[in-house]
Amino acid sequence: MTTTPPFDLAETDRLLSTTRAVRRRLDLTRPVPRQTILDCIRLAQQAPTGSNSQGWHFVVVDDAATRRGLAALYKKAADAYLTLARARLPEADEQTQRVYDSAFWLVEHLAEVPVHVVPCIAGRPAPDGSAIAGASFYGSILPAVWSFQLALRSRGLGSALTTLHLVHEKEAADLLGIDASAVTQVALVPVAWTRGTEFKPAARSGPEAITSWNRYGRTA
Repeated sequence: MTTTPPFDLAETDRLLSTTRAVRRRLDLTRPVPRQTILDCIRLAQQAPTGSNSQGWHFVVVDDAATRRGLAALYKKAADAYLTLARARLPEADEQTQRVYDSAFWLVEHLAEVPVHVVPCIAGRPAPDGSAIAGASFYGSILPAVWSFQLALRSRGLGSALTTLHLVHEKEAADLLGIDASAVTQVALVPVAWTRGTEFKPAARSGPEAITSWNRYGRTA
């Protein structure tokens, strides 16, 4: 029996396959209405969260001075890390080279991106670093972050999930008024309208290359 999908699969698949990490195509000149951000956060709140805890919080930064402060922390962490990481790339890996080019562009222009969103979650990661504790903790906020990014994309805005500012988490917390002993920042998401709305799926290996059946490494 054929079941009719509950959504338009072509449009759903296009949204999922073209929600890229957008950097160079962010429009630095066009303001983003606060209501648009709130609409996307409202959708993010529908994401699953461990034990229905809903411990998420989104710090939305549209103040220029605060954005400059976050961008300075980002640059302080990024300069050494990105230079070293790109130097280790094989020259033939042109796709990843382009990713690093755009990452360096963001370092230089992050302060100009009209909105920075810092998703947070109540609590701190477990000090024992166990797999289940880490998965449960971050698994209660990252689905909401992805839903937020999908909602942005569906409205013509771009974003990228970045984490480099967390090298200086305490300084960022002080800048944003966050109690770093009780609340964890998980990312910095630059948000802007995109220059053009058409994005293509990235080149990826087929799913068979990364899928095992019943046991890791078993292909059949």
